Amino acid sequence: MYKKTPSKRYKHTLDFLQRVLPAPAVILDLGVRNPLTELMEQSGYTVLNTQGEDLDEIPEIVKNVEVDAVVAFEILEHLLSPFVLLKMIKAEKLITTIPLKLWFANAYKSKTDDWDRHYHEFEDWQFDWLLDKSNWKIKKTLKWTSPIDKIGVRPLLRRFTPRYYAVYAARK
Repeated sequence: MYKKTPSKRYKHTLDFLQRVLPAPAVILDLGVRNPLTELMEQSGYTVLNTQGEDLDEIPEIVKNVEVDAVVAFEILEHLLSPFVLLKMIKAEKLITTIPLKLWFANAYKSKTDDWDRHYHEFEDWQFDWLLDKSNWKIKKTLKWTSPIDKIGVRPLLRRFTPRYYAVYAARK
């Protein structure tokens, strides 16, 4: 059903979520159901998902949802303009993760899926600025690496260079 589950990334993401928003809580997960959705539910969260809508085209779908927080795990980099969506969120809390821009690797572009591409791969300061401009105050952050089991310069750099950035923010 699902491709190989990125267990390290999911573990870090779920641990971060549990630290900043302990269960039980009702969350809107921007994105379709996936293995992380199931892990969040097993951990005591009630999860509502978007249904794969183009959030650049209809960002207003986040406006009228009553939840404790909105989570956006590995989704904002796919949007042409995440600013508009971030401004429209009415929830008081936002928990998000993004892949960081790496100086030694190009932005991700799937060879088989036209949607699975990154318009943005942010540096941490750029993402912080985006959140600030869209009226969010950062409360907590976390970074982690994403090593791969290959030989070479890039795999070696991945062992030391943070790839993922998690942010917990509250409405200003």
